[in-house]
Amino acid sequence: MPIEILVTFWAVSVLFVVIPGADWAYVLSVGTNHKSIVAAVFGLVLGYVAATILVAIGAAALIAKTPFALDFLTCAGAIYLFLLGIGLLRHPPVLQDETFSVAQKASYSQWIKKGFCVSGLNPKMFLFFLMFLPQFTSAKADWPFSIQILALGIVHTFNCGSIYLLIGFLARALLKKYPHINLALSRFSAVSMMTISIILLVERYILGEM
Repeated sequence: MPIEILVTFWAVSVLFVVIPGADWAYVLSVGTNHKSIVAAVFGLVLGYVAATILVAIGAAALIAKTPFALDFLTCAGAIYLFLLGIGLLRHPPVLQDETFSVAQKASYSQWIKKGFCVSGLNPKMFLFFLMFLPQFTSAKADWPFSIQILALGIVHTFNCGSIYLLIGFLARALLKKYPHINLALSRFSAVSMMTISIILLVERYILGEM
Protein backbone atom coordinates (compact mmCIF):
# COMPACT_ATOMS: atom_id res chain seq x y z
CA MET A 1 0.00 0.00 0.00
CA PRO A 2 1.53 3.38 -1.03
CA ILE A 3 2.95 5.25 1.94
CA GLU A 4 1.55 8.53 0.65
CA ILE A 5 -1.99 7.17 0.97
CA LEU A 6 -1.37 6.16 4.58
CA VAL A 7 0.11 9.59 5.38
CA THR A 8 -2.82 11.39 3.76
CA PHE A 9 -5.31 9.25 5.63
CA TRP A 10 -3.40 9.80 8.88
CA ALA A 11 -3.79 13.56 8.47
CA VAL A 12 -7.52 13.28 7.74
CA SER A 13 -7.92 10.92 10.69
CA VAL A 14 -6.21 13.35 13.09
CA LEU A 15 -8.50 16.17 11.97
CA PHE A 16 -11.51 13.96 12.57
CA VAL A 17 -10.34 12.88 16.03
CA VAL A 18 -9.57 16.39 17.32
CA ILE A 19 -13.14 17.54 16.59
CA PRO A 20 -14.99 17.35 19.94
CA GLY A 21 -17.71 14.72 20.04
CA ALA A 22 -19.10 11.87 22.09
CA ASP A 23 -15.67 10.33 22.67
CA TRP A 24 -14.30 13.65 23.91
CA ALA A 25 -17.18 14.07 26.35
CA TYR A 26 -16.71 10.55 27.66
CA VAL A 27 -12.94 10.90 28.12
CA LEU A 28 -13.39 14.21 29.93
CA SER A 29 -15.95 12.61 32.22
CA VAL A 30 -13.40 10.02 33.40
CA GLY A 31 -10.57 12.55 33.59
CA THR A 32 -11.12 12.84 37.34
CA ASN A 33 -9.44 9.48 37.89
CA HIS A 34 -6.28 8.74 35.89
CA LYS A 35 -6.52 5.04 36.74
CA SER A 36 -9.83 4.91 34.85
CA ILE A 37 -8.60 6.82 31.81
CA VAL A 38 -6.58 3.92 30.38
CA ALA A 39 -9.50 1.50 30.78
CA ALA A 40 -11.97 3.98 29.30
CA VAL A 41 -9.80 4.73 26.25
CA PHE A 42 -9.10 1.02 25.82
CA GLY A 43 -12.85 0.48 25.58
CA LEU A 44 -13.12 3.22 22.96
CA VAL A 45 -10.30 1.61 20.99
CA LEU A 46 -12.06 -1.76 21.06
CA GLY A 47 -15.10 -0.10 19.50
CA TYR A 48 -12.97 1.25 16.66
CA VAL A 49 -11.37 -2.16 16.15
CA ALA A 50 -14.82 -3.75 15.87
CA ALA A 51 -15.89 -1.14 13.31
CA THR A 52 -12.73 -1.73 11.28
CA ILE A 53 -13.36 -5.46 11.17
CA LEU A 54 -16.99 -4.93 10.11
CA VAL A 55 -15.98 -2.68 7.24
CA ALA A 56 -13.16 -5.01 6.21
CA ILE A 57 -15.41 -8.07 5.92
CA GLY A 58 -18.16 -6.13 4.16
CA ALA A 59 -20.82 -6.43 6.85
CA ALA A 60 -20.90 -2.67 7.31
CA ALA A 61 -21.99 -2.15 3.71
CA LEU A 62 -24.83 -4.61 4.23
CA ILE A 63 -25.97 -2.84 7.39
CA ALA A 64 -25.80 0.54 5.67
CA LYS A 65 -28.25 -0.72 3.03
CA THR A 66 -30.69 -1.81 5.73
CA PRO A 67 -32.45 1.33 7.07
CA PHE A 68 -33.77 -0.47 10.15
CA ALA A 69 -30.29 -1.55 11.21
CA LEU A 70 -28.86 1.97 10.91
CA ASP A 71 -31.91 3.44 12.65
CA PHE A 72 -31.44 1.00 15.50
CA LEU A 73 -27.75 1.86 15.78
CA THR A 74 -28.51 5.59 15.85
CA CYS A 75 -31.29 5.25 18.42
CA ALA A 76 -29.28 2.92 20.67
CA GLY A 77 -26.23 5.16 20.59
CA ALA A 78 -28.23 8.31 21.29
CA ILE A 79 -30.12 6.75 24.20
CA TYR A 80 -26.93 5.36 25.71
CA LEU A 81 -25.17 8.74 25.54
CA PHE A 82 -28.20 10.50 27.01
CA LEU A 83 -28.36 8.07 29.94
CA LEU A 84 -24.63 8.49 30.55
CA GLY A 85 -25.14 12.24 30.65
CA ILE A 86 -27.99 11.97 33.15
CA GLY A 87 -25.94 9.65 35.33
CA LEU A 88 -23.02 12.07 35.26
CA LEU A 89 -25.27 14.98 36.26
CA ARG A 90 -26.75 13.00 39.14
CA HIS A 91 -23.48 11.54 40.36
CA PRO A 92 -20.49 13.75 39.44
CA PRO A 93 -17.17 11.88 39.81
CA VAL A 94 -14.97 12.75 42.76
CA LEU A 95 -11.29 13.51 42.28
CA GLN A 96 -9.36 10.49 43.56
CA ASP A 97 -6.04 10.48 45.39
CA GLU A 98 -3.15 8.20 44.51
CA THR A 99 -4.45 5.22 46.50
CA PHE A 100 -5.63 2.27 44.46
CA SER A 101 -8.24 0.14 46.15
CA VAL A 102 -9.58 -3.30 45.23
CA ALA A 103 -12.90 -1.68 44.34
CA GLN A 104 -11.15 0.53 41.76
CA LYS A 105 -9.49 -2.53 40.23
CA ALA A 106 -12.84 -4.27 39.93
CA SER A 107 -14.30 -1.32 38.04
CA TYR A 108 -11.85 -1.57 35.15
CA SER A 109 -14.15 -3.89 33.17
CA GLN A 110 -17.03 -1.46 33.62
CA TRP A 111 -15.02 1.43 32.19
CA ILE A 112 -13.96 -0.74 29.25
CA LYS A 113 -17.57 -1.76 28.55
CA LYS A 114 -18.76 1.85 28.74
CA GLY A 115 -15.99 2.99 26.39
CA PHE A 116 -16.81 0.24 23.92
CA CYS A 117 -20.49 1.21 23.92
CA VAL A 118 -19.72 4.92 23.47
CA SER A 119 -17.63 4.32 20.35
CA GLY A 120 -19.31 1.12 19.15
CA LEU A 121 -22.79 2.67 19.27
CA ASN A 122 -21.73 5.98 17.74
CA PRO A 123 -23.26 6.10 14.22
CA LYS A 124 -20.98 8.98 13.19
CA MET A 125 -17.93 6.84 13.89
CA PHE A 126 -19.50 3.92 12.04
CA LEU A 127 -20.33 6.05 9.00
CA PHE A 128 -16.83 7.57 9.04
CA PHE A 129 -15.34 4.10 8.70
CA LEU A 130 -17.88 3.11 6.07
CA MET A 131 -17.58 6.24 3.94
CA PHE A 132 -13.95 7.30 4.28
CA LEU A 133 -11.87 4.14 4.65
CA PRO A 134 -12.77 2.72 1.20
CA GLN A 135 -11.87 6.07 -0.40
CA PHE A 136 -8.25 5.62 0.64
CA THR A 137 -7.88 2.15 -0.83
CA SER A 138 -6.28 1.49 -4.19
CA ALA A 139 -7.23 -1.16 -6.74
CA LYS A 140 -3.61 -1.13 -7.95
CA ALA A 141 -2.18 -1.87 -4.51
CA ASP A 142 -0.53 -5.21 -3.84
CA TRP A 143 -2.60 -5.63 -0.67
CA PRO A 144 -6.15 -7.04 -0.86
CA PHE A 145 -8.98 -4.62 -0.20
CA SER A 146 -9.73 -6.06 3.25
CA ILE A 147 -6.08 -5.76 4.33
CA GLN A 148 -5.96 -2.13 3.18
CA ILE A 149 -9.09 -1.40 5.24
CA LEU A 150 -7.53 -3.05 8.27
CA ALA A 151 -4.35 -1.00 7.85
CA LEU A 152 -6.30 2.25 7.62
CA GLY A 153 -8.41 1.23 10.60
CA ILE A 154 -5.28 0.56 12.64
CA VAL A 155 -3.95 4.04 11.79
CA HIS A 156 -7.20 5.69 12.88
CA THR A 157 -7.45 3.58 16.02
CA PHE A 158 -3.90 4.55 16.98
CA ASN A 159 -4.75 8.23 16.50
CA CYS A 160 -7.87 7.87 18.63
CA GLY A 161 -6.10 6.02 21.43
CA SER A 162 -3.14 8.39 21.66
CA ILE A 163 -5.14 11.62 21.38
CA TYR A 164 -7.84 10.54 23.83
CA LEU A 165 -5.25 9.42 26.36
CA LEU A 166 -3.63 12.84 26.06
CA ILE A 167 -6.99 14.55 26.55
CA GLY A 168 -7.78 12.39 29.58
CA PHE A 169 -4.47 12.97 31.32
CA LEU A 170 -4.52 16.71 30.54
CA ALA A 171 -7.98 16.87 32.09
CA ARG A 172 -6.65 15.00 35.11
CA ALA A 173 -3.71 17.40 35.46
CA LEU A 174 -6.01 20.39 35.13
CA LEU A 175 -8.35 19.06 37.80
CA LYS A 176 -5.46 18.27 40.09
CA LYS A 177 -4.23 21.85 39.82
CA TYR A 178 -7.69 23.41 39.94
CA PRO A 179 -9.92 20.92 41.80
CA HIS A 180 -12.74 23.45 42.09
CA ILE A 181 -13.54 23.10 38.38
CA ASN A 182 -14.34 19.39 38.81
CA LEU A 183 -18.08 19.96 39.07
CA ALA A 184 -18.12 22.40 36.15
CA LEU A 185 -16.22 19.97 33.92
CA SER A 186 -18.51 17.10 34.93
CA ARG A 187 -21.58 19.18 34.08
CA PHE A 188 -20.05 20.25 30.78
CA SER A 189 -19.32 16.62 29.85
CA ALA A 190 -22.81 15.54 30.87
CA VAL A 191 -24.54 18.29 28.89
CA SER A 192 -22.28 17.54 25.90
CA MET A 193 -23.29 13.87 25.94
CA MET A 194 -26.99 14.73 26.16
CA THR A 195 -26.72 17.39 23.46
CA ILE A 196 -24.86 15.07 21.09
CA SER A 197 -27.48 12.37 21.62
CA ILE A 198 -30.27 14.80 20.68
CA ILE A 199 -28.35 16.00 17.62
CA LEU A 200 -27.90 12.40 16.47
CA LEU A 201 -31.65 11.80 16.65
CA VAL A 202 -32.52 15.10 14.96
CA GLU A 203 -30.07 14.51 12.10
CA ARG A 204 -31.31 10.97 11.57
CA TYR A 205 -35.05 11.23 12.05
CA ILE A 206 -35.92 14.89 11.33
CA LEU A 207 -33.34 16.38 8.97
CA GLY A 208 -33.02 13.02 7.22
CA GLU A 209 -36.68 13.20 6.20
CA MET A 210 -36.48 16.73 4.79
